[in-house]
Amino acid sequence: MLLALTACGGTASRPSAAPSPGTTDSTSAPAPTSAAPDPEAAAAAAREAQVDAALAGLDRRRQVAQLFVVGVPAGDPAAAGAALIRDTGVGGVFLRGRSAAAAPDLALATSSWSGLTPGLRPWVAVDQEGGAVQTLSGPGFGELPRAVDQGALPPEQLVQLADGLGASLASAGINLDLAPVADVVPAGTERRNQPIGVYGRQYGSTAAAVVPAAGAVVDGLAAHGVTATVKHFPGLGRVEGNTDDSSGVTDTVTTRDDEQVAAFGALAGSPAAPFVMTSSATYALIDPAAPAAFSRVVVTDVLRDQLGFDGVVISDDLGAAEAVQGIAAGDRAVRFLAAGGTLVLTVTPAVLPAMVDAVLGRAEADPAFSAQVDAAVRTALLAKAARGLLG
Repeated sequence: MLLALTACGGTASRPSAAPSPGTTDSTSAPAPTSAAPDPEAAAAAAREAQVDAALAGLDRRRQVAQLFVVGVPAGDPAAAGAALIRDTGVGGVFLRGRSAAAAPDLALATSSWSGLTPGLRPWVAVDQEGGAVQTLSGPGFGELPRAVDQGALPPEQLVQLADGLGASLASAGINLDLAPVADVVPAGTERRNQPIGVYGRQYGSTAAAVVPAAGAVVDGLAAHGVTATVKHFPGLGRVEGNTDDSSGVTDTVTTRDDEQVAAFGALAGSPAAPFVMTSSATYALIDPAAPAAFSRVVVTDVLRDQLGFDGVVISDDLGAAEAVQGIAAGDRAVRFLAAGGTLVLTVTPAVLPAMVDAVLGRAEADPAFSAQVDAAVRTALLAKAARGLLG
């Protein structure tokens, strides 16, 4: 799955013959070395220039708004999505719920959002995993089997399925899929694992099974310009409660060197550059003091430093999930960004003003946090530049 990248350099020219002793020959002097152009460096510089240009056209509030992906009803997204993007300048929208609309009809809505913030196209996200978790099911979208059944397919069939998934989403203007699940659910514990195992959302019971199967989905999405999101770091495979409807969900088993954590590292390092979604559970053996989404140990020390991930980290829902209801809405956004996160996901738009206000207020009072916000905005916009969503 992972490809090795090599760079080619030029070689200095050599004189055709050495001069005779005691003579000088200017034509035989070594030619100046000329380094071959580095296309990767040139592309990176072009993306940085695009980001600089985008930032120059945004006031501080609109810069911060790029750090939010906000829910709109999947069944009728056009008007709500347009108002949200135009009025707030959010970085993206999430189609929440279920939709039986045809892919061409969705494409009409999503394409209409592209010009609402000049030079900045939004992320358009869905939960399209398979089984019980499939936002889009209308004409143009095939019925997807559960992840556990996808993982049991012969590799060539899974590659074909993943390619079809990417093609169907791209045809509807979807550019971000909050999938695949990278959580490892140990065999025999599925019925106790409410968020993942009960629904068969896992690709296997070991990291060795999960990584190639989830990696095929990452690649199939990327082949059609759709960014994948591996979730829910550092893993929901060992918990019992579901953070969507329960508070205090805690993993008492997983360590920072666990195979479940390593699986995320392998997938996050893909050349397809997927996003990584954080869990809202607490990990007693990694950082018992805070849920993963608010833990600098989990997000920065483990994901970024230990595993080397420098891309986009997106939260699980910080709007309606029961796991975060004991924390003020604005503080949820601040704590996630302070931990090292990039994009705040909230399925409920009502909390967006409080979240943006809190981030702006904290940034104005705290130079260190302000610098973190700046870095997050640049990471978010560089991801857009890499995927053709700027300019």
